Amino acid sequence: MSRELRLLLWLFLVHCVGIYLFTKGFLLSRLSLSDRSSCTNDTCTSLATHKRAVLLVIDALRFDFISAHPPDPPSPYHHNILTLPRELTAAHPDHSFIFNAYADPPTTTLQRIKGLTTGSLPTFVDVGDSFGGSAIHEDSLIHQLNAAGRKVALAGDNTWTTLFPDFLAHNMSFPFDSFNVEDLHTVDEGVIHHLLPLVERHAQDWGLAIAHGLGVDHAGHRVGPDHPVMQAKLQQMNNFLADVVSALDEDTLLVLLGDHGMDRTGNHGGDSILETMSAVWIYSKGPPLSLGSATLPESILPTTVFPGETVPQRSIQQIDLVPTLSLLLGLPIPFNNLGSVVPEVFNRAGWGVREALELNARQIKRYLDTYRASPSGSELDGAWLELSNGWSAAQNRGYDDAITALSDFNRLALSTCRTLWAQFSLALIGAGLVVIASSIGAAYCVYTFLGEAGEQWEEILDRWLASSLRAGLGGLTLGGIVYIPLRRFLDGVYLHHAVLFGGALASTLTLVYTARPSLSRRLFTFTPIILILHTLCFASNSYTIWEDPIVLFLLLTSLVPSVLTGLTAPTPRLRSRILGFSALFAVCVRLMALSTVCREEQNPWCAVTFYTSPTSSAPPVLALVLAPLGALAVPYIIRRVLGTSKSDRGLAAVWIPWVLSPALSAGTAFWVMEWAQATGYFGEGGGAFLREVRTGIAWVTVGMMVLGSVALWWASPVCLEVNTEVRAGDGEKEVTVLGFANAFGSPYLVFWTIFLSTVWLCTQLTGQTVLGLSTIALLAHLEIVDSVRDAHALNDAFSRNPTTALDLNALRRELSFSEIIPLALLATHTFHGTGHQPTIPSLQWKSAFILTSTVSFPSSHLSVIANTLGPHFLLGLGAPLLALWNLPPLPILPHTRGAAVLRAALGAGLYFAVVGLASAGCAAGFRRHLMVWKVWAPRWVFAALEVGAVDLGVVVGVGLGFGRVREKVGRVFEGVGRG
Repeated sequence: MSRELRLLLWLFLVHCVGIYLFTKGFLLSRLSLSDRSSCTNDTCTSLATHKRAVLLVIDALRFDFISAHPPDPPSPYHHNILTLPRELTAAHPDHSFIFNAYADPPTTTLQRIKGLTTGSLPTFVDVGDSFGGSAIHEDSLIHQLNAAGRKVALAGDNTWTTLFPDFLAHNMSFPFDSFNVEDLHTVDEGVIHHLLPLVERHAQDWGLAIAHGLGVDHAGHRVGPDHPVMQAKLQQMNNFLADVVSALDEDTLLVLLGDHGMDRTGNHGGDSILETMSAVWIYSKGPPLSLGSATLPESILPTTVFPGETVPQRSIQQIDLVPTLSLLLGLPIPFNNLGSVVPEVFNRAGWGVREALELNARQIKRYLDTYRASPSGSELDGAWLELSNGWSAAQNRGYDDAITALSDFNRLALSTCRTLWAQFSLALIGAGLVVIASSIGAAYCVYTFLGEAGEQWEEILDRWLASSLRAGLGGLTLGGIVYIPLRRFLDGVYLHHAVLFGGALASTLTLVYTARPSLSRRLFTFTPIILILHTLCFASNSYTIWEDPIVLFLLLTSLVPSVLTGLTAPTPRLRSRILGFSALFAVCVRLMALSTVCREEQNPWCAVTFYTSPTSSAPPVLALVLAPLGALAVPYIIRRVLGTSKSDRGLAAVWIPWVLSPALSAGTAFWVMEWAQATGYFGEGGGAFLREVRTGIAWVTVGMMVLGSVALWWASPVCLEVNTEVRAGDGEKEVTVLGFANAFGSPYLVFWTIFLSTVWLCTQLTGQTVLGLSTIALLAHLEIVDSVRDAHALNDAFSRNPTTALDLNALRRELSFSEIIPLALLATHTFHGTGHQPTIPSLQWKSAFILTSTVSFPSSHLSVIANTLGPHFLLGLGAPLLALWNLPPLPILPHTRGAAVLRAALGAGLYFAVVGLASAGCAAGFRRHLMVWKVWAPRWVFAALEVGAVDLGVVVGVGLGFGRVREKVGRVFEGVGRG
């Protein structure tokens, strides 16, 4: 293993330790108590109204998708609303209640099912379980039904079988794959087929029948909420609902709900108002849910106004369904529940509401008492007095005062626990920040050293790495020893945290000490204004929200030094090259900015152009034209650029037209067929055929690039043509090498395009256009850097001795950090341009179904990662090009070649490590801010992922790409110089 690779791997591991420690201290987790609720005497059954219930979940059913008062006569838009039967909502108001329910974020199905069954709250990190959760062991409605001897039937989303593998009746369970987003009908048709017989003919066999349809959710992901496909799907649900209502008997309660909502593009997972507002309809065909004999206090009946509406609607917490359903079915309220009963359905002769609230409040009080007695109980100390006062206020009151006080206590407990699980481990947060900061210091010291590398730099770096490794091993031991006496003072810190912190800190500080640069004015020339401005934007929530235009401004500003050099370049050719490529870079960057996806907070000042509209997930028509053209243009432009140095020979002559161009075209064809399938013009049969074809295209492309292309490149990466001729006069052999001037850069660029083609396949059509522009911008930047270095070399030569023969290669300057900054900013700009924001809802879940029609590990996960972090990985992979571009294999200072490549890799990693440190520091500093979980926490998560992607890119680039290029080019020019 080369020393360059060892250093980069070590730095990657240190980054991982710092990110892990900070994440454990910052991102929240919740203590789950294993206690179970039980009934005493008839306390559970006193409020029961039904023997069984049907829980009909229409996934992503937003509140504005449902109407209890359809227009009469029907409006032209009547078919876009799930309509509750008028005869039920109007003629029997005490049997039917509709609510707008707040679904706690993260608004992903698995987390919402947990909330709907346990009544507990999720935390920010729970979203990571969306692709695969584990069984629920805490008390829940399902556990209580099982304890009461009532069976649970299921038809629909198989997430339920994952969460409750031992509690669903096997002979009445019909689970269907939940992640095949492209299939809008199989799950819903399965629910319809199996639920109606269960309700009509087998009602005595179960206590709860769960029907969970996914068509509305899948339609939202696939085509958006305003597409005709969504209208047809809601109409199908209309018909199904009417059949279910007709089939119900009088002992069966019906609860219709959405587990969450969806945003304007049809996605969910975040905390926007459209994602957290879902519909709930409770209907009793038999006994009334309310006698309406008492007027309930307005204070316990909050309302809210849905976006786009003017009339306030009754609003509840979605977890309020847990205690409500438990009491209506005669069951104990689950032990961990924090929801409060819905008062309207217990409004019976003046006593039902109070009794329900009392049972609810006592259950919550038992939970709080038990939690305080747990190892995490100290978290409640600060709020315990207020909770105790609230409980005391709810005792021995008159009817109106009592129900208000009981409701207030329940809501106080909920709000307290929401705040409670926003506790942080400041020790781990500080440890993580210290490790990340020390890694930046170590990387900077080595970066500075390599800028002045002499012939012995390899031996020196080897000694430093060996010392750092020994110190790291000692730090691991010392961290464990120090932790033992201090552990009782370090709440939430465990032995492995201390060991990791000690090892990482000792190794980085050792390298900082041994490689520390001398203090001089030159030391401070490294400090880049643009990087400082980028990090400062995280100190403001509004600047963080609007990071995409800020990055565009900084990226264009980064061209100023090059343009100034171009204006004063010593030759007309250099002036035209620098200014021309700078203009090309600026044009590409500006065109990339035309592709936008808006955060919720950016509305109404942002217009979505990545999709056809803010409520669609289809590509715009222009992208259908530009993406195929880009797939052909990018290989052509690459070959033209290589042709300027005669480097389009050897492997490049075969690779570009016969491998790269077909691979990019295949990636574009995949998404064109995806669009054609989504339109529905080809029917179900044609759509299924298109699915098979594009899956085959994806597998062939990935196989060709990941296996075949890597093998081809590894065998013969050089892009040279060597011609030997015998001179007629003296018979001497004359050797001509075409591609000599870019012998290192051209094969490495071919290596880079292997990964470009893979990311291209995982990127939607508009994003492919942006990737093409980004590739052109990268090539333009490489030419700018090369020309600027030549201009500086000429100026240096003329200032020293203008009569001496010039050798620009001997005078080439070291790589400067200002040359790395545009490449780093280009990665972030490409991330935004390919349809991403540092928010959960912007994740493009369509990319999970490239290699398969359903979620499959690891292909689905890897394709989503490539789609999201591809631009940053390509940046890390492309960083060595800054040192290799137009670098001939001359014997002049050959020892600096590896140093320059390592320096470029360290510079790229440094930029994103500093951004990550700033993001983490601001997230920690604003941890009590109202916007922390909406702005700073997601930005930190994405910053951490970006650091990992860039680190992985430079490791692959330096360890695999540069290592092989250096070896093969060195063999070709054996004796010319050491590679």
